[in-house]
Amino acid sequence: MNFKLIQNIAVSLLLARWRQTLVAAIGVTFSITMFITLLSFMSGLNDLLDGLILNRTPHVRLYKEIKSSDFQPVDIHSKKTKQYNFIRSIKPKSERLEIQNSAAIIKNLKTDPRVLGVAPKVTAQVFYHVGVIEITGVINGIDPEAENKLFFFNDYVTEGNFMDLKNIPNSIILGKGAAEKMLAQIGDVVQITSSKGERLSLKVVGFFQSGLQDIDNVQSYASISTTQKLLGESNNYITDLQVKLNDIILAPDVAKEYQRIYEIEAIDIQTANSQFETGSSVRSLISYAVGITLLIVAGFGIYNILNMMIYEKMDSIAILKAIGFSGKDVNRIFILIALSIGVFGGFLGLLGGFGLSAIIDQIPFNTNSLPTVKTYPINYNPRYYLIGTIFAIITTYLAGYFPSRKASKIDPVIIIRGK
Repeated sequence: MNFKLIQNIAVSLLLARWRQTLVAAIGVTFSITMFITLLSFMSGLNDLLDGLILNRTPHVRLYKEIKSSDFQPVDIHSKKTKQYNFIRSIKPKSERLEIQNSAAIIKNLKTDPRVLGVAPKVTAQVFYHVGVIEITGVINGIDPEAENKLFFFNDYVTEGNFMDLKNIPNSIILGKGAAEKMLAQIGDVVQITSSKGERLSLKVVGFFQSGLQDIDNVQSYASISTTQKLLGESNNYITDLQVKLNDIILAPDVAKEYQRIYEIEAIDIQTANSQFETGSSVRSLISYAVGITLLIVAGFGIYNILNMMIYEKMDSIAILKAIGFSGKDVNRIFILIALSIGVFGGFLGLLGGFGLSAIIDQIPFNTNSLPTVKTYPINYNPRYYLIGTIFAIITTYLAGYFPSRKASKIDPVIIIRGK
């Protein structure tokens, strides 16, 4: 049968029940709008939350961990005998936390084409002194330029200039929580004591805020040389090497390789932050489930409307079949009606989803815990729009297919006799 004729009949049936058609189209529009907005927002939120950790986490971390020796002297005695030794209260090896030959390792890492950059770090357990009160804390000795280049350090410094750590001797950037506990201001001098009993006066040149309260309450930053001085160590003393790769996917394999080559501990970002990846996956899964559920509900609405249309237009369908329309032609008419509703509602839904996302993206988002985030996070990934379009077409097609099969099987003789 002529497609144009089938199209004209479908349009006539649509217009005959235009109110119901409009309701079905609005249902599809609302579903697509919320589907895109929800996924865009949740994806942006995942990127934000992961970024708070992942931006500050090296892809591979090399460090020295003090462990007990795998080989014990008593094993020499029983090596050739049928004895089993059960040793208790084994003490860790008497070693320093310093990475041996750190300069040579850094030089080799920088020649690796997989490596984007290397940032050395010295970690020191300290006490902040506030009058007679001692507050436990951690100072990270860093190279400010390398830390900013690889881990966007400046984005987390809420007050002050991060380069002051390099330019001003004996300076410190306090974690926001620690600064509030000590009522410290920029320009103040704070007393710091290391775990070895070394005391040093450091000038506050800024505040750091990661958005994670437990970290901000204890963690502060100083230059590597200042931290080495606080610990009473030489300028070769390094406790951590933070490696950032060109491809984060390579991190697990590279970590194992470095651990074998340099004979020190190595941990990759996926292992260190597996709980955050799990949380992101769960949030994304929930978003997809809710969005698809909305589309399926809209599909049931179209299904019900087409069922009612077929019931009311039984005589018209019988006449069409009596004058030569086949069951397939009738099938095409109602599928075309369903797809028209889906395409029209889906197009408006795409525009609505983009518009609502853009509006949310402009809403001010002010919170003390995340001072660097100024608006709600939105991810305008074209994939979400493509998925929304595909699901809208599939859902409306299926919603029209089953009623159309019913219409195609109508016997015109029975309907006309019944009239």
